[in-house]
Amino acid sequence: MSNAIESAALRLRKAAETHAPCAPIRDLIAPDDVAAAYAVQEINTKYWLARGRRLVGRKIGLTAIAVQKQLGVDRPDFGLLFEDMRALEGAAIPFARLMQPKVEAEIAIVLKKALTKSAHSVADIADATDFACAAIEIVGSRIANWDIKLADTIADNASSSHFVLGARQAKLDAIDLVNCAMTMSRRGETVSSGSGAACMGNPLNAAAWLADAMVKYGRPLQAGDIILTGALGPMVAVATGDVVEVWIEGLGEVRASFGH
Repeated sequence: MSNAIESAALRLRKAAETHAPCAPIRDLIAPDDVAAAYAVQEINTKYWLARGRRLVGRKIGLTAIAVQKQLGVDRPDFGLLFEDMRALEGAAIPFARLMQPKVEAEIAIVLKKALTKSAHSVADIADATDFACAAIEIVGSRIANWDIKLADTIADNASSSHFVLGARQAKLDAIDLVNCAMTMSRRGETVSSGSGAACMGNPLNAAAWLADAMVKYGRPLQAGDIILTGALGPMVAVATGDVVEVWIEGLGEVRASFGH
């Protein structure tokens, strides 16, 4: 492992531990070096697992074409979800725990089977899915002012922070994942809208990409894993005191509130 990769991992970890945003890591690894960026992510994943954090799933980022173009890429990325990133719908998330937070409306799926093949189809994902639910992902960046390129966000665990899952659980055959409408409101005002098709045409396309990637990187998806499949509309910044409500057709509502 190169000193640059170790140094990048340490910089991001210290920023997370101190809640003091750091400089981008582009002085240490090239801005488009995906392999090095995932190596940084894996160092910090092992660090956190060794200190008792529990892995419960993955998030998929960069599923929107507009965001891919912004970062000069043609594929999504992934980050890991730990149990302590889960926020309860009825409890305010302390703002002090967050770093430059923004929110996204997503469809989450929870697996009932492991996904271990080298290549997965949408049918494989559907067969392995227990249920879907509405979700809010709170993204955050350890890098100051969201000054990120592709390697920065991948290394920073895909700019992940927290997530909230809605209470309503639906089987896949009961919902239209492609055409379902989404509306997000903040303090009662609509701030984002979209549909399932905004997530790579179908959220299951994103999940199939993820399943293949996790086998490639040596951490295959397991039964019980949560997958945040990607944003259905534009992300929105939040502040102390905000209440965000997301409605997804067929999946109902989910709410995230932000305390002091």
